[in-house]
Amino acid sequence: MKVHHISCATMCPLGRSWVNGDGGLFERGEMCAHCLLIETPASGLVLVDTGVGTDDLRDPAGRLGGPFTFVTGLRRDAPTALDHVRRLGFSPADVRHVVVTHLDLDHAGGLPDFPHAAVHVHDDERAAALRPSGMERERYRRCHFAHAPQWQGYRAQGAPWRGFACARELPGLPPEILALPLPGHTRGHACVAVETGAVTLVHCGDAFFHRSVVDPAAPLIPRGLAGFERLVAVDYAKVRQNHARLRALAAEGGDSLRVFCAHDDVQLRALAS
Repeated sequence: MKVHHISCATMCPLGRSWVNGDGGLFERGEMCAHCLLIETPASGLVLVDTGVGTDDLRDPAGRLGGPFTFVTGLRRDAPTALDHVRRLGFSPADVRHVVVTHLDLDHAGGLPDFPHAAVHVHDDERAAALRPSGMERERYRRCHFAHAPQWQGYRAQGAPWRGFACARELPGLPPEILALPLPGHTRGHACVAVETGAVTLVHCGDAFFHRSVVDPAAPLIPRGLAGFERLVAVDYAKVRQNHARLRALAAEGGDSLRVFCAHDDVQLRALAS
């Protein structure tokens, strides 16, 4: 399998020192939406997360909401997953599967660009997105699901994997692509492991927000980013437990394992190089 590391949104919030840990408070920071595009022999193209979608960039305030658009400083000229697919010489129809870590608007906004793809998601996450309550109403956007996605739900049953209680194989996908249920950021959040042979990639979505969680040599997470992570978590105690599990996984895996999150530009640049 060939794996492409792509960014499907660029967000430039004010307060760079609080988001990226360098620069000034009134400078704009930069956050990516790190997705994977996987070429498989028998399952076509597989996307892990979609970032924001084509229609989102045409009307960000209308589809994503004014507060999200303003606070994140979303760049409307950033490439979408659909752009990346076409630049690599593929058709949107070649994307036969999407595996989402969760359905937040900046991770699932591109679903309408691939209406015929099977969408693999934890049952609890789909329930949260389709019947949100409280703060969840701000993070899920009905327009992203209006095309009636071909949901492929799964529960948290599976075999143990590298210290995790459960790893799920997914229907129609090769066994090298696994979902690792890891709630905390959202009700049904999951990480996605991709075993390429030479290295195993673990896309952690928003299970953490900064490389310092898995890299002891990295600088500490900026205070603003840490505060945001706590603010948006549905269960921050579980988030902290997940940090510890992912830190142990990264330490045990050594050079044969890459554990990364969705919004750390430094991790994206290192993996895409």
